[in-house]
Amino acid sequence: MRVISKSRLRQFWKTPNRQDSEGPLRAWHTHVSDRSVAWRNWSDTKATFRTADLVGNCAVFNIGGNKYRLVCRILYSSQKVFVLKVMTHQEYDQEKWKTDCGCFASAPKKPVKKGQGREGT
Repeated sequence: MRVISKSRLRQFWKTPNRQDSEGPLRAWHTHVSDRSVAWRNWSDTKATFRTADLVGNCAVFNIGGNKYRLVCRILYSSQKVFVLKVMTHQEYDQEKWKTDCGCFASAPKKPVKKGQGREGT
């Protein structure tokens, strides 16, 4: 899998009072980025991370013994994991992240290229 973007993880662990998240976030990133990891569906993800949850179209990972939460969007077809938000468990419980991350929003529609639209419209 390809993780996009590690800089959000780094930004979080460099925040004061959150430095203890560096080790667990690095471990998560290293594992998910490994060439041998090629999730095909949610079942594959759940088999790797038993405590992960699917919330709308977001995957939520418990990090650092459930002290932190990592919200991602996984695109299985392109083998990409988009880091949307990292937060403390307390921030997670406020549930504002669901709106911020668009976990219940419809997937964006692919733009139609010029000349590939429907005939006669």
